[in-house]
Amino acid sequence: MDPLLEPDTELWRRAALGDQDAFAELFERHVQAVWNHAYRLTGSWSVAEDLASATFLTAWRKRGEVTLVNESALPWLYTVAGNLARTEHRGSVRRLRLVRRAGPEPVADDHADAVVDRLAASDRVRELAAAVAALPRAQRRVVELCLLGELPVPDAAELLGLAEPSVRAHLSRARARLRTELEGSR
Repeated sequence: MDPLLEPDTELWRRAALGDQDAFAELFERHVQAVWNHAYRLTGSWSVAEDLASATFLTAWRKRGEVTLVNESALPWLYTVAGNLARTEHRGSVRRLRLVRRAGPEPVADDHADAVVDRLAASDRVRELAAAVAALPRAQRRVVELCLLGELPVPDAAELLGLAEPSVRAHLSRARARLRTELEGSR
């Protein structure tokens, strides 16, 4: 880390006291990483943008309750984004079921979404997001943090309250399952 940058712990402490500039600095420091993480989880640019915004809104609301891992806000932000992505996924599944039950009347696609989908060329990312969502909970959380969030195993272990060997075991099993699932879809 740049020695001139104030550590996340100090910025969070100041933000918890209501310092909007400190929170703005944290936002600028981490928004791109959170957006990238949300995109990897969802495969959608627009949903990732919404999730990144919601993640920082949650962070602002809960800034006094945040527990940082190794003086970084990123693990906590990744966890919030992952939780929001799961909630979004459940909601989209419910909406899809409702549309299917509503009858054969076609629902017009939003042109903007179609353009974003074509530009993103994200079919493979969506396959990965679906495969990750289908993993058992413990494996999914480890994958979200370590593989998608690029968080080191020791940090993920601390955040999840697990021993490092357990995190590595979950990661190994998840990689094997993902490899099998994604190779089978080709």
